Amino acid sequence: MLSSNVVSKSSSIFSMCKQKTMSNLTTSGIQISVKPFFRSDLSDVPKLQYFFNYHIEIENTNNFDVKLLSRNWYIFDSLHESRYVSGEGVVGEQPILKPNEKFTYTSGADLQSELGMMQGFYTFCNLIDGSTFEVSVPSFLMEYPYKLN
Repeated sequence: MLSSNVVSKSSSIFSMCKQKTMSNLTTSGIQISVKPFFRSDLSDVPKLQYFFNYHIEIENTNNFDVKLLSRNWYIFDSLHESRYVSGEGVVGEQPILKPNEKFTYTSGADLQSELGMMQGFYTFCNLIDGSTFEVSVPSFLMEYPYKLN
């Protein structure tokens, strides 16, 4: 069962987003929406340390319950080596979503350049038949907002 502080439609951090672009993608009845934003308070630009948060909303549009089992992220840094991150659940949870239920969370990533991108997928379990399936997370840009062209 999800706690009320986990299942929500918005958060105070989400309302502080600097970027205007939200990415959306639906795979196998799971809609993923992502909005990244730059965190100047956690970055050290002279030392080429750029920190970004991303707010994710996951909505189950299926007619059956699902459980998020794991995450897999590809983090591309424009001037440095790409990274692959995987693990169980998200932010320490493996949420169960009933039909039409949403789960939201905010996490973050650091870059060593002004421009990067993330993309990935979640593995879910259909709680009716036990089958697992992958759900794509739309790619999203992480860009230092004060970058000169």
